[in-house]
Amino acid sequence: MAPHPVVQAIIDLSAGAIGGAACVFSGQPLDTVKVKMQTFPTLYRGFIHCIVSTYKQDGVRGLYQGTIPALVANVAENSVLFMSYGFCQQVIRFAAGLHHNAVLSDLEKACAGSVASSFSSLVLCPTELVKCRLQAMYEMEMSGRIAKSNNSVWSVVKSIMRNEGPQGFFQGLTTTIAREVPGYFCFFGTYELCRTGFADYMNCEKDDIGVAPIVLSGGLGGASLWLVVYPMDCVKSRIQVMSMTGKQAGFFKTFMTIARSEGVRALYSGLVPTIVRCFPANGALFLGYEVSRKLMMKQFDD
Repeated sequence: MAPHPVVQAIIDLSAGAIGGAACVFSGQPLDTVKVKMQTFPTLYRGFIHCIVSTYKQDGVRGLYQGTIPALVANVAENSVLFMSYGFCQQVIRFAAGLHHNAVLSDLEKACAGSVASSFSSLVLCPTELVKCRLQAMYEMEMSGRIAKSNNSVWSVVKSIMRNEGPQGFFQGLTTTIAREVPGYFCFFGTYELCRTGFADYMNCEKDDIGVAPIVLSGGLGGASLWLVVYPMDCVKSRIQVMSMTGKQAGFFKTFMTIARSEGVRALYSGLVPTIVRCFPANGALFLGYEVSRKLMMKQFDD
């Protein structure tokens, strides 16, 4: 017996939340390194130097700076993303005249994931803004761009409300959507293609391929996402962090400024730790999602 659509949405939302939490705890230190290197590309010689420097400055706590907003961001984003992903799959089935339980192709699932990401961007942008500012706070203070202050989630939230108003939480929203829509097409497309490949090789159903193939498929999905959209993410991080000092230029102007003054290479600063992070973080994301969803769906099996 298939669950009621509302129950199905709750299952997808819950599974996405579990996957999002697993993603943060497994990949937060490398995400901190990514944001630091994107915002200050000339300050660190490489991602190992950035990890060591951050550890010397603030210890392990420094590498997990911004974990609370990251946790909120990922749980919120992936809850909405996977709930919308399930809904968008039903829309595609309806548009194609398919039965509501019909299995979609990998390309159709990639399209559903791409559309779903536009909804998740709305909850991701505010929380990711707070996370990025917390992660780059030390460098902003040391460079004299901002005064030293109490670096906590609440202090950053209050500062945004006081200086920029509610709309300040959506700095970088356009860039976030521009990153998410093509990125999640690659993300879900690669993930589903890899799962199909493993299922064919192992001569089993996609849902039965096991832990290691799911983690590897998730990692490759994440890597394909970042290889496609990384320059846009770099611009987003720069906008969200530098807007602490006042009004920041929009996406196109910031992109051109970085490319002209720092070179195209600066747009890829921090790519190595990001790709490395993909495998534990996105592997944990999909493993948490698939396992928890399977357990919940079992309750509705005949």
